[in-house]
Amino acid sequence: MRFDVIVIGAGAAGMMCAAQAGGRGRRVLLIDHVGKIGERIRISGGGRCNFTNRNVGPENFLSQNPHFCRSALARYSQSDFIALVERYRIAYHEREHGQMFCDDSAQAIIDMLKAECDAGGVQWMFPCAVQGIEPAAGDSDMRYTLATDRGDFLCRSLVIACGGLAVPKLGASPFGYKVAEQFGLRVVPPKPALVPLALAPETLTPLKPLSGVAFDAVTRCDSTQFHENVLITHRGLSGPAILQISSYWQMQEYGDMRDGKKQPIAIDLLPGIDAAAWLEEHRSSKALLHNLLAERLPRRFAQEWCALLGWEKPLNEYSRRDLNSIAQALKAWALLPSGTLGYAKAEVTLGGVDTHALSSKTMEAKAAPGLYFIGEVVDVTGWLGGYNFQWAWSSGWVAGQFV
Repeated sequence: MRFDVIVIGAGAAGMMCAAQAGGRGRRVLLIDHVGKIGERIRISGGGRCNFTNRNVGPENFLSQNPHFCRSALARYSQSDFIALVERYRIAYHEREHGQMFCDDSAQAIIDMLKAECDAGGVQWMFPCAVQGIEPAAGDSDMRYTLATDRGDFLCRSLVIACGGLAVPKLGASPFGYKVAEQFGLRVVPPKPALVPLALAPETLTPLKPLSGVAFDAVTRCDSTQFHENVLITHRGLSGPAILQISSYWQMQEYGDMRDGKKQPIAIDLLPGIDAAAWLEEHRSSKALLHNLLAERLPRRFAQEWCALLGWEKPLNEYSRRDLNSIAQALKAWALLPSGTLGYAKAEVTLGGVDTHALSSKTMEAKAAPGLYFIGEVVDVTGWLGGYNFQWAWSSGWVAGQFV
């Protein structure tokens, strides 16, 4: 059982890579340990697959090596994937922030990738559990031997496309990281990303009456900010603006944290509004502060927020100093998460195989010829909104040109 290429992981990146390699005439085997392929694609975007974003650029990705993704994204862009979708006549539409979705089912994207693999003569094997990987001994043409529960296989190029740790119910595992470490590659410690944030009991208890309330806001962490909805939950904070900023909050652990601790996130409750000037306009009003805030925020939130911070007097009873303090809190409500809700609620994994150990041109490990890493298993993490799928398509396409 000899192959030019074996790809482990039949998800977005793996299928893209296998299809490209097969289309170049390579004999390809695509393996996955689960019995149903493409499940992350199927459930994404509420079942309609947010398959890319109109505005993809390197600045939309986090990595310890931030320039690594440039080459792949430039050589296989969002326009290239959209063209593939159009070639298969899959109806799609664009939503806010450039997000591209199927009109109907995400299954159309899975079927398209399967068709591309079939056109390249890719052989499928799933479920198939890989039990061990070793350098091929005594065979000048083959580099790697795979022991599996369905026999042993030899290949010249081995592609690891088995993803990270997010969504464990669909079979996520640390397999890819273990392979990297086995062959001497560093792994940036993985963490949940694009994930709801938890709050400590002393912070959460006063907010519990607001569970289920959503509002428009800007979230900030250091110099990064996102303007979307925030949702207060019974466990902490969620909503697109929180999921986006969570990756940057998590990134603090890779850097120099002040006093060894992560810093709070800041929430601007009045985006685009000069809160100080707005309050000054109403400083002679007899209205309660929460009634004024209810003009811009959900009434229930305005009431509970004012009660939480002890601002329940009429506006005309506050000094200018008080109003400045209120304005500052409205523009930068600081909350320190106690953690995240973990991989079960995370969209993707932050961290992964250190990209300094890989070629940005080919995705091949510099110290292990013929060993490639693509997709989520690599230390490249995109924003919410189709960016991580585009990294899967781009990195998979690139590796497919060289295996």
